[in-house]
Amino acid sequence: MSTTPDAAPRSAAAAGDDNALVAERRDKLAAIRARGVAFPNDFKPKDRAGELARRHGHLDNAALEPQAVAVSVAGRLMLKRVMGKASFATLQDATGRIQLRVAIDAVGDEAYAQFKQLDLGDILGAEGTLFKTRTGELTVQVARLRLLTKSLRPLPDKFHGLADAEQKYRQRYVDLITDEAARARFVARSKALSSIRRFMVEHGFIEVETPMLHPIPGGANARPFVTHHNALDQQMFLRIAPELYLKRLVVGGFERVFEINRSFRNEGISVRHNPEFTMLEFYAAYWDHRDLMDFTEEVLRHAAREAAGSAKLTYAGREVDLDARFARMTVKEAIVSHGGVSHAEAGSVDALRARLTALGADVPAHWKLPELQFGLFEEVVEEQLWNPTFIVDYPVEVSPLARASDRDPSVAERFELFITGREFANGFSELNDAEDQAARFRAQAANKEAGDEEAMYYDADFIRALEIGMPPTGGCGIGIDRVVMLLTDAPSIRDVLLFPALRNE
Repeated sequence: MSTTPDAAPRSAAAAGDDNALVAERRDKLAAIRARGVAFPNDFKPKDRAGELARRHGHLDNAALEPQAVAVSVAGRLMLKRVMGKASFATLQDATGRIQLRVAIDAVGDEAYAQFKQLDLGDILGAEGTLFKTRTGELTVQVARLRLLTKSLRPLPDKFHGLADAEQKYRQRYVDLITDEAARARFVARSKALSSIRRFMVEHGFIEVETPMLHPIPGGANARPFVTHHNALDQQMFLRIAPELYLKRLVVGGFERVFEINRSFRNEGISVRHNPEFTMLEFYAAYWDHRDLMDFTEEVLRHAAREAAGSAKLTYAGREVDLDARFARMTVKEAIVSHGGVSHAEAGSVDALRARLTALGADVPAHWKLPELQFGLFEEVVEEQLWNPTFIVDYPVEVSPLARASDRDPSVAERFELFITGREFANGFSELNDAEDQAARFRAQAANKEAGDEEAMYYDADFIRALEIGMPPTGGCGIGIDRVVMLLTDAPSIRDVLLFPALRNE
C-alpha cells in the first residue's frame, strides 16, 4: 500500500515552527521517561529490509502469508499513515525500507495509542510476520512494536530532503537519512576503496601505514599545516604526502608497498580541493614510469567495474570510457594539439613567453623552454583533456623527486593522468641518486628562502636512506576523492566527502 507522511512538508517552516515541534517532541520524551526506560538497548533485530526483499519480494501473498515468516526489524520511521484501527508505517535501515502494518487487534489498545504518538525520525523495533498487500508491497504484520530512540528534531520534507547544499554538508547525518543518492555515493566510495585494496594485494603489494605527523614536510610542493608537539617541544607538520616514508620502506626491502590514507595541504577550497584528502600511493621496485601508467589504467578500470558496475561511465552528461587504452602525449604534443600553437612556436622560448604574457600568466624570468611549455599546458590545455590522457615529459625543475630522462636530462620520467579536465594521478620513475636528490633539495630550500612557501625542505634523513641504496623504483599517487567523483558523477569533491571542510557557522 502506498503511504503518505503524517504531517505537511516542513522544508519552508519558520524557525519558530521548528522550535515548537522540538518542544512538542521533548514533552513526549518526558512522558516516556516517566513511564520507564526511554532509550532501551536490548532490542536485537534479526532481519534487514534489503535481505527480506531479496528473499521474499518475488512471492505473491498466496505463497507468502501461509508460511508465517517471523521477522524482527529495526529502523527509522520515515512515513506514517494513521487510519482507523489499522495503520501503516515505513521503516528505513541501512539496506533499504520495509512497510509495517500496525493493527489495534494485533498490538493492543495501549501500544496502538503509543504508535499514533510516534514522530517521523523515531527509531523503532518491530516483530511480526510477512505478507503482501493488495498492491504487492512486502509488509510486516506487526505483533510487537517498541520505540528505541526518540527523535527530537523533525526531518526535512521527505520529497526534497535538504535543499541547501551547504546544509547537506554540515548535516551529513540528515542528508544520508533523506537522500538515497547520497547514501549510494558513499556506498560506491566504500566499494571502490575495498576493490583497490584487494587489487593491490593481489598484485603483490603490501599495505602499510606511515606517519601523519612529520618533523619535515615532504613528498610534494605544497603548504603544510603546522602544529607543535608539547612533549618533544618541537614543530610538527601534518603530512602533505607519504612519499618519502614509503620510499624509505623500499630502501628497507619492501619492494611493493601501498598506502591509502589522508594527506593535508593548507591551501584553497574548491569543487576539486579539500584541505584533507585521500590518496592511494604505491611504489614498486624495478618499475619505471611506463609500468606505472599501465598499472594505473588497470587500477582505475577495476575500481570502476567493482564500484560502478562498468568502466564505461557518464560524467556531467558526457561519456568517459575507461575500457579504452588511455592516450599518451608529451607536454609539447599536448600544447600543439590543444593549445593553439604550432610545432615551431612550441619550440620557441620567445613565442611561448609572449603567449603566456598575453594570457596574463605569471612568467618568471628564469623559465626555460620546458617550463614555458608546462606553463602553457597548465593555462590552456589541462581543462580540455576530457578522455583519459597521460601527459609525460615534465620539466625536471617542477619534478624534484623524479628521475631525469637519459635521452633528455631537461625532462623527468614523469606522468600525470587527466580525466574530465582534472588531474587524477601523478607518477614517475623515482630519483634514487642520493647526490642528485641532495642537490635538488638544496635548490628547493633556496627557493623557500626566496619566498616560495610551497618549495620542499631539505630532508637529511631521506638523503641518508638513499645513500644506503634504493633500487630502481616507480611510484604513483592517485586521488581517491576525484576517482569517486568520476564513478558517482558528483560535481564537487564535497559530495564524496562525508564531512568536508567548511567555515565555522
